[in-house]
Amino acid sequence: MIKKAKGVYNQRMKVVVNGECMELSEGADVAGLLAVLGLEKRRVAVELGRKILSPDAYASTKINEGDVLEIVGFVGGG
Repeated sequence: MIKKAKGVYNQRMKVVVNGECMELSEGADVAGLLAVLGLEKRRVAVELGRKILSPDAYASTKINEGDVLEIVGFVGGG
């Protein structure tokens, strides 16, 4: 599927996030995905392709067509 935005064609790609198919804009990164999902990077752990990412790498880690991500949130309590 191709969407036109501000004179530029944005290619969409399919990925799997926590077992569910999702479409993202080509060139998306992990930090952008977390923002779209409303998650704070300091409160989650992200696994991409069976490898846990450092929170410092979220902005520089590009997501590619067919990638599989698992996102786990930290829960506090007492």
